[in-house]
Amino acid sequence: MATKILLVEDEPKVSAFIRRGLEEEGFVVEVAYDGHFGQRLALSTDCDLLILDVILPGQSGLDVLKAVRAQDQDLPILMLTALGTTQDKLVGFDGGADDYLVKPFDFVELLARVRALTRRRSRGGDKGSQLTLADLTLNMASKTVTRAGQPVRLTAREFNLLELLMRHQGRVLSRSEIAEHTWEESFDTGSNVIDVYVNYLRNKVDKGFGKKLIHTVVGMGYVMREE
Repeated sequence: MATKILLVEDEPKVSAFIRRGLEEEGFVVEVAYDGHFGQRLALSTDCDLLILDVILPGQSGLDVLKAVRAQDQDLPILMLTALGTTQDKLVGFDGGADDYLVKPFDFVELLARVRALTRRRSRGGDKGSQLTLADLTLNMASKTVTRAGQPVRLTAREFNLLELLMRHQGRVLSRSEIAEHTWEESFDTGSNVIDVYVNYLRNKVDKGFGKKLIHTVVGMGYVMREE
C-alpha cells in the first residue's frame, strides 16, 4: 500500500514542486493550503506523514502541530519552514515535531527525511514494548514513562530521546549520534539543541530523585546508567 503524505503548504509553487517530486517517488500526496483546513485533514484522514509549514494563513503551523499532537502522538511530523534559528527549531521540537527542514531546501534532502520518518513509523511495532533502568520504565506500546511508579509527562521529542538513551544503556552517545538517530538531521557545530533537550529530560526524569540516571561524559556526549 502506498505511503500517504499530507502536505500543508500555502505557497502554490512550493507545494506543487514537493507534490510532484514525492508522487514521482511513489507517495500519495494530499495538499492543504491553510492552517484550518490542514488541521481538519490531519485529524480526520489516515496519513503516514504530515509535512507542515509554520507560517500559514488562518492558523499557524505550530497551532496545527499542537492540535495534532493532542490527539495523535505517533504520526511523524516534519516542519518545513523558512524560520531556521536554533530557537525556532526548539519551539518546533518542543511542540512535538519529529524533524525540521529549513527553506530553501534540496529536494534530495527532503526525500531522505521523508523516507527516514516513514521507515521509522513502519518498523515501530517491531521494537520491544518496554524498557527499564532502575526504577524508570518506558512503555513503547502506550507511549508512557514512569519513575518510581510516578508518571513522567514527556513531549514526543523527549520521549524519542529517552528511548534512544535507554536502548543504549551504559554506552556513551555523542551529540552527532543522537542527532542522527533521534532528530534524523545534522546540526551546526555551534548548535546547542541537543544539550537543551537533554537538560529538559533531566528535569523530568532525574530531578527530585536521589539516583541520577542521565550523565554527561565531558567532551564525549551522554550516557544513561545507574551510578
